[in-house]
Amino acid sequence: MQFLTQAALSPYDLLKRIDRVWLSIFLIFAALLALNPPQFTLTLEFTLASFLRTSVFIGAAVALTAWLRAVNLAILIAEAFNRRKLEMIVLASLIGGIAPFCSCEVIPFVATLMAAGAPLSAIMAFWLSSPLIDPPMFLITASVLGLDFAIAKTIAAVAIGLMGGFAVLLFESFGFLHNPGRLDTPMASCCDSEQTMEERVEWRFWQHSGRVAVFWSTFLTNALFLSKWLLLAYMLQSLMVAWIPEQWIADSLGGSGAGSVMLGAFIGIPAYLNGYAAVPLVDGLLEQGMSPGTAMAFLIAGGITCIPAAMAVWAIARRAVVAAYVGLAFGGAVAAGLAWNLV
Repeated sequence: MQFLTQAALSPYDLLKRIDRVWLSIFLIFAALLALNPPQFTLTLEFTLASFLRTSVFIGAAVALTAWLRAVNLAILIAEAFNRRKLEMIVLASLIGGIAPFCSCEVIPFVATLMAAGAPLSAIMAFWLSSPLIDPPMFLITASVLGLDFAIAKTIAAVAIGLMGGFAVLLFESFGFLHNPGRLDTPMASCCDSEQTMEERVEWRFWQHSGRVAVFWSTFLTNALFLSKWLLLAYMLQSLMVAWIPEQWIADSLGGSGAGSVMLGAFIGIPAYLNGYAAVPLVDGLLEQGMSPGTAMAFLIAGGITCIPAAMAVWAIARRAVVAAYVGLAFGGAVAAGLAWNLV
């Protein structure tokens, strides 16, 4: 009887346990089927075809992320901060390009570095570059937007990290941005939970049962995570192409000037769903007339300053640091967008 009582959950508790992304996919398809059956068929076909087309890249991205977790790459990243400031800024920017952290997952690592007293200039370099690109993101971007776009975004990520690191170093020389952190202990990630293991790198992770468990847990978790977001993104891309007038996109976001690029960066902050989901959405916007530079600014600004990450930044850093973080991210996004339009 006690078991039945514990098992009986209220509708509200059941709703809280349902994944909102999967629920959104189901509800949108259900609404399309009831209200617009022809569009339901078109959207379903487009979503499944697009997902299958990128499934190889999804598998490679998930496997690579799981491998990086299992060998404990975070240790190598932490070691990069035990150097001279200028060297640390360069290394942090470069390592940010291979670290498998999204804009939310990087927050606990940054909080730990702040609590440990690492220089803010190096932290900012890593903080800005890491969410923008990593090997899985590179594969997904190359498969959808093209190899040249993926390479350009990688270069932009490292350049923005360098710009942010040296800018903070300059601010510090004038007496600003001291004591940046607000927490003395690490905080939890706002993304999926991470497995913990002994504090060392082990390249042959398959020789350790605990690391093998981390690999498969990370693989399955990220496979589901990536699949649901990409399915939602492809579904929204189909509806966006069908319902948003091409002329509006072309008029608002199609120019190569600073105004269109700044608008793309500004829109990217609230509209950015997820790093992987944003790529198909941008592909749809490009088809409707968005300029390449505006697309680059959208992805970079949203990748660094998406709303969940911004809330976490507000919790761990002092206000001046938050302002510097957002300002550098926005400025870097606009600069990258204008540069990509010129290319």
